Amino acid sequence: MARFSFNQATAKHWPLAEAVAGCVAAGVPGIGLWREPVQEYGLARSARLVRDAGLAVTSLCRGGFFTGGDWRDENRRAIEEAAVLGTSVLVLVSGGLPDGDRDVDGARWRVADAIAELAPEAAAAGVTLAVEPLHPMFCADRCVIATLGQALDIAERFDPGVVGVVVDTYHVWWDDTVYAQIARAGQRIAAFQVADWVTPLPAGVLLGRALPGRGCVQLRRLREAVDAAGYRGPIEVEVFDADLWSRPGPEILAATVDAYLAHLS
Repeated sequence: MARFSFNQATAKHWPLAEAVAGCVAAGVPGIGLWREPVQEYGLARSARLVRDAGLAVTSLCRGGFFTGGDWRDENRRAIEEAAVLGTSVLVLVSGGLPDGDRDVDGARWRVADAIAELAPEAAAAGVTLAVEPLHPMFCADRCVIATLGQALDIAERFDPGVVGVVVDTYHVWWDDTVYAQIARAGQRIAAFQVADWVTPLPAGVLLGRALPGRGCVQLRRLREAVDAAGYRGPIEVEVFDADLWSRPGPEILAATVDAYLAHLS
C-alpha cells in the first residue's frame, strides 16, 4: 500500500471531506485531486484538509486545453492551486482540435509553445507540468498528444523537474513502442496512473475504464517497466466508470484497493 494513491475521479460523487476521511480509515497514503471539487470545497480549506489528514496529494488534474481560447490565466491558476495543495504534479491534457480546424500538427506545435510559456512559472512554484498523452480516439476533441513519444518530444526540451510526462495505462497500452518510450522517459515520468480497458466501449467512450484486472491491459508489465525506468512514485488508480460511481464511496475505495493489490503490487 505504500505507493497506492486513490484518484478522486474513481469515486466521482464522493464528497472531498468524506473521501479524505475514507482514505485515512483505509490506510491509503495518497490521493489524486481534481480542480473542480477542490474549488467547490475551497482551495485553502482543501489544502488544510489533506494536510491535517496526513495524506500526500499525488497529483492535481488538470491543466492544459491549450488549443482553445483563454488558456493562459486558467493554467496559471492551476499551477498556483497545485502549489497550495502541496503537490508537485499538475497533469496536463493538451486539448483537441479547435472548432473547424484539421491541422493536428499545428495544434501540437501550439501545445509545445504554450508549455514553454508556462514552464518558468511552474518552475518558480515547484510544480512539474506533466504532459499526459491520451488514446488517439480522443485526438479530435480532447487531446492532440496521442502517444508517449509525442509527449516526450515536448518534455525533453525542458528540465525534467519542470516538464515531465504521465504514463496512464488506459491510454498507452496499445502502443507497440510504449516500452521503449517508457525507458526513454526515465526520470521524466512524473506520474503513473492506472485503469483497465474494457469493451464494448460505452457511448461517448470517455467512461470506458475499469478497475485493474477487469480488462485486457498488461498492468503489472507496465508497472514493472516504469519501475525499471527509475520511477519510484505513487501508483494512482484513476477510473471513469458510471456503474462504479453509483456505488457508495467506501465500497468503491475498498474495491479499488483490492484490485490494486491483486494486479499491481
